[in-house]
This record gives sequence, C-alpha cells and structure tokens, in this order.
Amino acid sequence: RRHTRYIGDWSSDVCSSDLTLIAKRAEEGQPIRIGMIGAGKFGTMFLAQAERQRGIHIIGICDLNPEATRSNLALANWNLERYAAKSLDAAAKNGTTHVGDNWEALVNHPAVEIIIECTGNPMAAVTHILRAFDQGKHVINATVEADAFCGPGFSIKAHEAGVIYSMAYGDQPALAADLVDWARACGFSVVAAGRGHKWLPHFRQSTPDTVWDHWGLTAEQAERGRLNPKMFNAFLDGSKPAIESAAIANCCGLDAPEDGLVFPPGSIDDVPTLARPRSEGGVLDHKGMVEVISCLREDGTQIDHDIRKGVWVCFEADTEYLKNCFEEYKVVTDPSGRYMVNYKRWHLIGLELPYSVASVGIRGEATGAATEFRADVVAVAKRDLSAGELLDGEGGYTVSGGLRPALLSVRNGYVPLGLAHQVKLIRSVVKDQAVSWDDIEIDPTTSAYRLRKEVEAGVAP
Repeated sequence: RRHTRYIGDWSSDVCSSDLTLIAKRAEEGQPIRIGMIGAGKFGTMFLAQAERQRGIHIIGICDLNPEATRSNLALANWNLERYAAKSLDAAAKNGTTHVGDNWEALVNHPAVEIIIECTGNPMAAVTHILRAFDQGKHVINATVEADAFCGPGFSIKAHEAGVIYSMAYGDQPALAADLVDWARACGFSVVAAGRGHKWLPHFRQSTPDTVWDHWGLTAEQAERGRLNPKMFNAFLDGSKPAIESAAIANCCGLDAPEDGLVFPPGSIDDVPTLARPRSEGGVLDHKGMVEVISCLREDGTQIDHDIRKGVWVCFEADTEYLKNCFEEYKVVTDPSGRYMVNYKRWHLIGLELPYSVASVGIRGEATGAATEFRADVVAVAKRDLSAGELLDGEGGYTVSGGLRPALLSVRNGYVPLGLAHQVKLIRSVVKDQAVSWDDIEIDPTTSAYRLRKEVEAGVAP
C-alpha cells in the first residue's frame, strides 16, 4: 500500500479545505490528538507551530529530560498553563498538555490518535514505533535515521495493524517525495531526485569538535539555538544526506549509486545537466536514481543560487513535443533541452510538520513512506578503528554513513549506520572500509535488530 499523495487527488479548493477541516474539528471539540516522543530542536519547532493551531491538541510530550522540555516549551512561546497538566488523563480532559518521561504510558493512552517520533535515536525509535502500531496509533516518524535502515518494515507493520506510517513533512525526504509525486502525476518520467548539501570530501572526517567551523556558525550561535553538535555533524559528514537519500529512494522507487553519493557541485540551474546519465554528460549511473548536489565548488567557494537547503526532482522530455514545450516556455534545461528540474529551495523542518498531522489526521494519507528496500546507509570507518572500540553512530567520531544499493549492502553483510550505536568492534576496521556484521558484537534481541533482519530477508539473493 502506497501512502504518498498525488496531485491528481486535489480539488481546486483543497488548500483551504484542510485548514477548514482542522478548524472544524477544533470547533467541534475534536482536535487531532497527538502524543510526541522527543522534544529537541525538531520537536520544539513543531511545538512553536502547534501552539498556533487549535485543531491540534498535543496531549502529552515525553522526553528523557522533562525539565529541558518545559524550557523548550517556554522558548517556543507556550504559556505555562498550557503544559501544566499533572497527568495524561487530565490533559486529555481539559485540553492541556502533560510533560513526562513515560513513553509507554503516552503510547498506550486511548485519547492519543497519532504518535510523533522525533527522538533522533534510531534504536529507540523502532521500539516506540512498533509499540504505537500495536496500540493502533498512526505514526509520523521524524527520526529518519530509523526509516533509512528499516522503513519498508515500518510500512508493512503499519499495514498489518491497519494504521498509517508516514515520514515527516518538513524533513527533506517527504518534500522530495512530494515533488516526485507531482512529476509522475503530471506524466513525466523521473530521471533523478534528491536534496542539496554543503559538501567537500574532507568533511567526511568531521567530528562534533570541528562541526561549527565547517558549518558556518560560531559556538555561541550554536549554543543560542540549542543545537546538538553530534546531530549537526551528521549532516556535515555526509551521514544525514545518505540517510535522507535512502529514505527518498525507498519511498519513490529510485536507485542508489553503487559507489556512494557523488555530491557534484552546482547551482539549481545546473541540476538538469548534472542529474542525467554519465553517457549524456551527467553523474548518474543510469536514469532513476537519487543524488545530492553540493553548494560548494571543489576549491571551497560558494555557488550562487544553490539548493543547499532544498530538494529537487529532475524529469525528462522523452518526446519531441515535450522538448518543444520546454523550449517554448523558456524553462531552464540541460544543453540538450531534454532534462528539466523542479525544486523547493528551502525546508523548514519541524515548522512544517503540522502538514503531516493534517494529512494523516484528516485525509488518512501519509506524506511519504517506504514501499521498497532499494537503498541502504552503511557504517563506514572515519579513521582506522581498533578491536574493542565502541561505534558511536551518525555524526560521531568513529563512523559516517555511506549510501549503497540495498542488494549490495545485504549481500556483503554491511552494518547499517542506524545500528552502529554503542556496539563493540571485535575486529579492526581500516579507514573508509564499511563495517560488517562479522566486525561487531551486537545484541540480536532488540526490536531494531529483529526488524532489520526481517527487511533483509525480503531482499532477493
């Protein structure tokens, strides 16, 4: 079952109808009832917007640090009275919000319709999501790290439970999937899709100690925004682009490059030239792939009109008539006139998440979900690693994420980056080598490991 939406389903007044229906639910005393797990940067951005929308009732917020959550709520301009409920029952009854650290109570509460998972911890996210399915809850998953290594498993489990599993709108994978849906609904053949990034090869070795120098923020600015250096380093070192590219590929039926992302530098207008097959002057192995476009030239200088913070889809004029239409309407294409790009230059992360809430809660449609296992993100050593060391997952000091075709990853026994968290090496791994199952000691009883093995079992030998 495909949970993405298609433009062809929209009526002329749909943009206002969603808002009207949310307002109607508020007026009827039946807002969309949310339980949120994790209240970091993504969650706080969502909370800032949810405060403005009375058709959304956040019954409970669960976090390992409730006091930090309360501080973030104040930062997001919530009045203290709104999150002072002493229990989930009280919050459900009087329209306020309960802040606590008991995620199981939140997931189990009968008033909650949708669970938003935004912990950023892939191991924990799998446990939370599967429990939510067991309790008959829809799930919007902002922890894309978990989706990258077992997203198809989530979709299957959700279908079996009769609920909806959705990627989070505001994160780039859902936005890219939206563009792919648009292109296909219009009848275009999709050649490639992806996101932008700030990339130079030496960023691969970046650690939380060096991230702000490369990112372009001061330590003071990062502290003001309460930004997690390990999380932001996952963007910089290529892990997050690989993770999000895997999510796009598995949602949209696109392929991953065999040797990893190329990160070609270019502006938005360069995308149609770059995102075409090598045989035609581009960087793709073949048509129907994911890729990431860098906003930096090889010498480190900035490219104007970049797509660093956005997403794009490249599609083809595969008839002379379509090619002529591109020419007649003066759109920007590659030199052949056959390839064109559409894009969204910015994404607003958690500020856009209410769109997923409306789509799932009112339409009963996901804003993107994995339908196949085409791409995987494997743990690649940042430096020579010794037996006995602990891998520290994405954005850390030991490994980064490399995008690979899922079939290749499973055949070679590579460890997905999402499971390379606090696991012990039992063999040395040299720099730039992918970590294999034989290299690590891992607990096979966790929900994340078991679900991953179920997903692997579905890959053709």
